[in-house]
Amino acid sequence: MTTFAWLLPLAPLVAAAIGFFLPRDTIRPAAIVGSLGALVALVSAVVLVTGDASDVVRSGRELGQFGGLTVRLGISAGSVAALVAVAVGLVALAVQVYSSSYLHGDANYAPYAAQISLFTAAMMTVVVADDLLLLLIGWEVMGACSYLLIAHDRKLPEAPGAAVKAFLVTRVGDIGFLVGIAILAVQAGTLDIGSVITKVVEGGISAGWITAAALCLLAGVFGKSAQFPLHSWLPDAMAGPTPISALIHAATMVAAGVYVVARLNPLFAASQTALAVLAIAASITMLWGACCAMAAEDMKKVLAWSTVSQLGYMTGALAIGSSKAALFHLLSHAAFKALLFLCAGAVIHAISSNLIADAGGLRKRMPVTFWTMTIGLAALAGLPPVSGFWSKELILAQAEHAHGWQGRVVLVAGLLTVVLTAWYSTRLWLRLFFGHYRGEAAKPHDPPAAMSWPLIVLSVLAAGFGLFGVLSPAFRARLGGGELASLGLLTAVVLFGVAIGALTARQGAAERDPAAMLGPLRTVFANGFYFDAVQDALVTRPVKALARAVKRVDVSGVDGVVEGLGTGTSWIAKGVNRVHAAGLPRYATATLGGVLLIAIAALATEVLR
Repeated sequence: MTTFAWLLPLAPLVAAAIGFFLPRDTIRPAAIVGSLGALVALVSAVVLVTGDASDVVRSGRELGQFGGLTVRLGISAGSVAALVAVAVGLVALAVQVYSSSYLHGDANYAPYAAQISLFTAAMMTVVVADDLLLLLIGWEVMGACSYLLIAHDRKLPEAPGAAVKAFLVTRVGDIGFLVGIAILAVQAGTLDIGSVITKVVEGGISAGWITAAALCLLAGVFGKSAQFPLHSWLPDAMAGPTPISALIHAATMVAAGVYVVARLNPLFAASQTALAVLAIAASITMLWGACCAMAAEDMKKVLAWSTVSQLGYMTGALAIGSSKAALFHLLSHAAFKALLFLCAGAVIHAISSNLIADAGGLRKRMPVTFWTMTIGLAALAGLPPVSGFWSKELILAQAEHAHGWQGRVVLVAGLLTVVLTAWYSTRLWLRLFFGHYRGEAAKPHDPPAAMSWPLIVLSVLAAGFGLFGVLSPAFRARLGGGELASLGLLTAVVLFGVAIGALTARQGAAERDPAAMLGPLRTVFANGFYFDAVQDALVTRPVKALARAVKRVDVSGVDGVVEGLGTGTSWIAKGVNRVHAAGLPRYATATLGGVLLIAIAALATEVLR
């Protein structure tokens, strides 16, 4: 089992190393290498999952002592880590296969495939890391890979800016993440994650330092997992290729923050302040993302805002102390969100446009895409019996029975978000596949096999993953304990949202965009509550003004003094040079003149005597 645990990060890492040395424009070899790396990692994860659930594989070796701390290259893979690794490996494999057709003819395909492999290896490192420093390395490499992959298509004018924004916004949070790790390492006297958690549980770290570390780590989590107020990078990241959107939104980056909080759950559970901050941020995030998704015109942005919203569900579950519910929704979301993005890629590939307004009537033209995306949207909305229903129900049920105000806040925000999610999922479904075709592409059709098969596999998982929850002893006990009412309530709330979306899609006999019912709010939601504009006014512009002022002080002040000294010295040197530049006759004349003056002075002295 130890070998399989090590293969989780090493297999895609080796694939990345090979891929970077392949010719840039090779597609088949690069796709094969990338797919094999993801496949080996996936098979290894499946082996770990099917093993003894109580067996935690731990392995590693000491690398050295730094500042009194032992740094280890260590991994730890239990049942939860193995399940998350399955999701990561599966989505990475689907993205590698899908990309080989979606980006056919790309002149930089080999680096692209290698970067996906490196991205996968970094996420796997976060999943299995048993050392805080190793966790930080995987965390940082993901940030670098996201920058490279979002900016892959240099022909898109918005891609470089979106990549820089994603990198900078997440880096703001990562500064806090680094400080949090430093606090834990110093206070616990070790970088070993298990030892740190033991110190926290046993009271070996003071409550103040625990809260400080938890809040600093949350800054990094908010950045990577796009939680308010560090959420604005995620919708703009849609400038990257659609398969990368699927990878970032389903299995890497955004999932990393949720997983880290779940992994370090005892640390956050020991700080009520951190849980309160997490609950408030989660509630704002899930409603914010859902509102913005209602008015988005770009189908990828609808899905991007929905990711922001669904991540709010996960962090909300963590805030009420239910890490299992959060991880259940993380795994469920990984399946249906990867499916939805790849389906959106198929639609974009067929109609040559990202805009919902350019689609319509695709149900009969693209039957495979229609049925698979129907399953994905049903899971996103939370319709029974697909996976999203069961994972959302578990979170809301946990919130209902949670102690304290955090549970009530998460429950109310969660129920409202269910209605809004069902509404915009219905809007997207109807606008893409029903009515008349509004695009300009001649004959939209289903994608080739390399793109279709990942859709079919992911749709089966999105439909059936919820059965794992239903068949578990704990869930059966709940159903036998008279809690069927909560299932009926969630079903009713979801159907209410679907009904509103369907009714607002028609006005008499004519079809219309349900977003029209939003009125003036449509513009506000479509612009993300103008958060970027406010951020630009309150943060970006003042920082740029400060930078210009510092530049002026540096150029006119510090540089001016240095340059002034140099100029003054140069002037003096030129003056001395002019004096020394006189010719030999002048030197002789001056010397004779001097001698004459001395002689006259001597003669005068003798006469006066």
